[in-house]
Amino acid sequence: MNFHNQLFPLLTLFFIVFLSGERVLQTEAGHHHHHHPHHHGPAKLFVFGDSYADTGNIQKAVSKSWKDPYGITFPGKPSGRFSDGRVLTDYIAKYLKVKSPIPYRYRKVIPEHVKYGMNFAFGGTGVFNTLVPFPNMTTQIDFLQQLIKDKVYSALDLTNSVALLSVAGNDYSRFMQTNGSQGLESFVVSVVNQTTMNLIRIKELGVKKIVVGALQPLGCLPQITASTSFQRCNETSNAFVLLHNTLLNQAVTKLNQQTRDRSTFVILNLFDSFMSVLNHPSTHNIRNKLYPCCVGASSNYSCGSVENDVKKYRVCDDPKSAFFWDLVHPTQAGWNAVYNKLRTMNDLQQILY
Repeated sequence: MNFHNQLFPLLTLFFIVFLSGERVLQTEAGHHHHHHPHHHGPAKLFVFGDSYADTGNIQKAVSKSWKDPYGITFPGKPSGRFSDGRVLTDYIAKYLKVKSPIPYRYRKVIPEHVKYGMNFAFGGTGVFNTLVPFPNMTTQIDFLQQLIKDKVYSALDLTNSVALLSVAGNDYSRFMQTNGSQGLESFVVSVVNQTTMNLIRIKELGVKKIVVGALQPLGCLPQITASTSFQRCNETSNAFVLLHNTLLNQAVTKLNQQTRDRSTFVILNLFDSFMSVLNHPSTHNIRNKLYPCCVGASSNYSCGSVENDVKKYRVCDDPKSAFFWDLVHPTQAGWNAVYNKLRTMNDLQQILY
C-alpha cells in the first residue's frame, strides 16, 4: 500500500470538502433518552456487512474464523467470528437487549431463532465484489427481501427492527491491490454512493432504524502498522478514511433531511471510538494497543495457520489486554472498549426509538 504519492491530492480534496462547510455532523436534537425498564425498543436486529459483523456465515472449510485459536475467549471454541470472542454485532444486540441474531446459513437449522432477526454478514465482503467469492451487500439485502417474500418476516417485524451495516474496508483493499492508489478518490465516492443506495433499499423494505458504521482508522490496523513494528498508525491511510467518513456523513445527513422523522439513519462513529481507545488504552485496561495478540510464526503465516499438524502462530498471554486480535480484527476486549466509548458518545442512544 503505497499511499505517499497520493497524499497531497487526497488531503487537498479532504480539506476542500471540509472547508466547503458541508460536513454537517448529526445533531442531537430530537433524540429523547428513554430508559424503559421493559423491552419497548426494537425486537429484531438485521445485520449486513463483513468480518466485523459476521458471526458464522462462512462455511467451516474455507475460513480461519472456524479454526483455533479464534473464539478462545468466547464461546471457548471457534464459532465463525473473526476474533477471540464477541464482535460488533454481539455488542449492538446487547445494547438493544436482544439475542445476537442467527447467521443466515443456520436459518433452517435453528428456525426458532429467526425471531431475533438475522445476520447476513460475510467476512471479507464489501458493498461491491471483493477478493472473496462471498455475497456482497446487495446480495445480502436480496436475502432479506426473499425472506420477506417467503413470509419469514412480516411488515410488523420489520417496523420493529434495527439494521446494522458494517463496511470495514474490504472494498478498499481490493481496489488498492488492483489499482494501487490511482483513482482512489473517485472510488471512495462510488463506495459511499453504493452504501447510500443500500441504506435507502433497507429503509424501503420497512426497517425503521438503520445504523451504518463509519470506516475505522485503517491506518492503525496491524497489517499496516507492521511496517513500523506496530509502533504508530499510518496517517496517510487514515486521511482517505476521513474522506470516506466525511462523504458518508454528508450522505446520511441528507437522507435524514429527506425522511419524515429525520433520524432514521444513524452513523456509528467507529473512527473516533477506535482512536479514543487507541489514544487512551489504559483507561480501558488495554496494554497492547497496536501489537496484535495472535500472529503468524513468520510473515508466511497468519493467526490460525497450521502446517503438517504444527501450529505456525503465537497467541499473547492475555487477549483481554490487547486491542487487536489478528492483523485486521479487534479482540473481544477491543470491541468492548469501542462499545463503551460509543455509549458515552451518544451514538447508541439514537438507535433506540
